[in-house]
Amino acid sequence: MIRPLPLFIGLRYTRARRRNRFVSFISASSMLGIAVGVMALITVLSVMNGFEKELRERILGMVSHATVQGYESGLSDWRELLPGLDQRGDVIGAAPFVNGEVMMTRGSAVTGALVRGIDPARETAVSRVANNLIEGRLDTLADGEYRIILGSRLARELGVTTGDAVSVITPEVRASAAGILPRLRRFEVGGIFEVDMAQYDGSLALIHLADAQRLLRMGDTVSGIRLEFDDLMAAPARVREIARALPGNYLVSDWTMQHRNFFRAVAMEKTVMFIILMLIVGVAAFNIVSTLVMAVQDKQSDIAILRTLGARPLTVMGIFVVQGSLLGIVGTLLGTGAGIALAMNVETIVPAIERLFSVEFISGDVYLISELPSDLRLPDVWRISLSAIALSLLATLYPAWRAARTAPAEALRHE
Repeated sequence: MIRPLPLFIGLRYTRARRRNRFVSFISASSMLGIAVGVMALITVLSVMNGFEKELRERILGMVSHATVQGYESGLSDWRELLPGLDQRGDVIGAAPFVNGEVMMTRGSAVTGALVRGIDPARETAVSRVANNLIEGRLDTLADGEYRIILGSRLARELGVTTGDAVSVITPEVRASAAGILPRLRRFEVGGIFEVDMAQYDGSLALIHLADAQRLLRMGDTVSGIRLEFDDLMAAPARVREIARALPGNYLVSDWTMQHRNFFRAVAMEKTVMFIILMLIVGVAAFNIVSTLVMAVQDKQSDIAILRTLGARPLTVMGIFVVQGSLLGIVGTLLGTGAGIALAMNVETIVPAIERLFSVEFISGDVYLISELPSDLRLPDVWRISLSAIALSLLATLYPAWRAARTAPAEALRHE
């Protein structure tokens, strides 16, 4: 006989073929409900983790970890600041940039865009745009050559490819004999990049830093300096150190300031989704209560005999705790296995469903990411599994307590 006694009898009750088929159905449904809830939780949280990871990497691949800017206008003393920032041990890259809003035309196609002037030699240290070029090379941007690298969607809207020409129109105007005319400059398309984010693929264009300064009439001034740190998550602390060390008043910001509300919203959505989907597990755990209440009613005579033989109330209570816990543990294990398998293959399953039914779940025109990523994290799996088991254990307490209070004489009266 297995010791302790509650474990032995509880396992035997679980394995025994029930006379009441309805109780068996409720037991199976509660186990299945827990499995489905755990599977859904693991899969959904993995997908949300994947979204957060992809967005962080893609946004920071184009935005940088931190920026140093002037308070009122551009940064005029950037050449003096750059060596000091480069020499910091926690900074792995620093690059000046110029930002400006323009209009681009090609034939009858007209669209707005954000033009960014960059130093090609330094840009690879602060962004991953060079790794996302599908046409051309970053080093084609040269001072005075007036070449431009476009996002893939922006290039499609203008109907251009490498070697074509586009006209860039700035908001400023100039006076001429023909009247007031907008300032424009013709650029040759030197490359096309694609980062799978509509925000950048559809509106960003890169040109050489010096060409941008001439185009926007900024002289030797830049919009700011972009920084890349060795530790992404340490950016807020590093930014405060840099702000205190800089000789003057500058606006120093990090990626958490620029996208704080966005990533807070993602974290809040994950928390709310965890709570909502945990309710599925809660409903299944409530079914365990129903199962055990009916099992206690069905085993009244057995309980009475055990009590007559000297079994203590805690022993009787432990029997039904074991029986109900086993349902929760088996359901949690099944759900965990299914959830891990689904989360690891969701990037393959979803495209297959889209092809099979000719549907598109995530449109690149609407969402920042056009595919469904997944990032399975072990702490989430443990948290979900332990929460499901805890709910299952909690659900066994009331029926087990009712069983422990069974009076032997009252239960055997009609036997």
